[in-house]
Amino acid sequence: MKYFSRSLAASLLAVWACSPALADTPRSIKIGVLNDASGPYSDNAGEGSVTAARMAAEDFMRLHPDFKVEIISADHQNKADVGAAIARRWIDQEKVDAVADVPNSAVGLAVNEVVRGSKAALIASSAATSDLTGKYCSPNTIQWTFDTWAASHTIGAYLVRHGGKKWYFIATDNALGKSMVRDGTAVIGAGGGTVLGSVNVPINNADYASFILQAEGSGADVIAFATAGGDTVNLIKQSAEFGLKQSGKTFAALLTTTNDVEASGLAVAQGLIITQPFYWDLDDASRAWSARFSARQHGQSPTAFHAGVYSSVRAYLNAALAAATNDAPAVIRKLKEQPIDDELFGPVVVRADGRAIHNMYILKVKRPDASKGKWDQLEQVGVLSGPEAFRPLDQGGCALVEQAKSN
Repeated sequence: MKYFSRSLAASLLAVWACSPALADTPRSIKIGVLNDASGPYSDNAGEGSVTAARMAAEDFMRLHPDFKVEIISADHQNKADVGAAIARRWIDQEKVDAVADVPNSAVGLAVNEVVRGSKAALIASSAATSDLTGKYCSPNTIQWTFDTWAASHTIGAYLVRHGGKKWYFIATDNALGKSMVRDGTAVIGAGGGTVLGSVNVPINNADYASFILQAEGSGADVIAFATAGGDTVNLIKQSAEFGLKQSGKTFAALLTTTNDVEASGLAVAQGLIITQPFYWDLDDASRAWSARFSARQHGQSPTAFHAGVYSSVRAYLNAALAAATNDAPAVIRKLKEQPIDDELFGPVVVRADGRAIHNMYILKVKRPDASKGKWDQLEQVGVLSGPEAFRPLDQGGCALVEQAKSN
């Protein structure tokens, strides 16, 4: 496997800092954090994402005191029309320059269309559908933390290589779940595996008994949860109640965070395979930033969503400074010019389609007796570099890719 080195492109960070842009001219930028503040994704994003964005703004302003950054927030209630209306009001009436976070793929796609053609950006750090940087790509949008293709590909490729040949998906009946099943089916088939079936379930569902029994009776080696947030927690707990852990099957959660594991408990979740681009205990930098976050967020350990908000907002602010403009397409062009040596994600490359690529880690939930503390939940069992983990640039159907080739 190829690995990204964290030392790669370290010198390039200084290029932005020393840009000939008007860095000493007082400027301001307004960023709206739009997410689920009260529903099934609120623990993984919610208030913590607002905290992460404020940390990014404060760290940036500490280095550039003449550049004012304002962070506001709103709850999209997991409704695409509500999210789109908020984004439109922010941009048209409140002069918001960028909309950040946006967990829930349907809301992300709706906001993507709101910002298209405007001077505002979508910094999609939590919207997972790979269509955002595929057929619906936009010069106004970047997608930072992960996507359904990377999540499905990373876990799918790893488990197929380790004997998980027959799969069954339990997926939310929305853009997120359908994207993960689609992308997972492709990589499983390419590796010689087979998807025996899948079932779509409503978001924020309470009773998964019939769906779990369908999965158990399928004969699959791997039962994959193409869900997120509270839906995944319920699935993990109810699968354990049905004794599926004793059946010898492998369980994989394609979009699970440390909060989900904590809510499930190690005794229930042990052995679960997940994938993340960030974990608080990966290295000294992740541990140091996570301690800062936890001190501000009621002792909570940051999820990859929170780290993605911090990382993407910092990168966007650096690019806006270097480009000497708040105009989103110009800022995003600047982001795409060179690698970014990121504090939390290591070297990051923002491609022509707006997809940020970086390492993706395969992690396994620890046994209770192997954990040294509340947030010591995961052990790393594999890693894919960005070029391996994310969809090849020429396979997403993004019109921006062909435009970049012709320029």
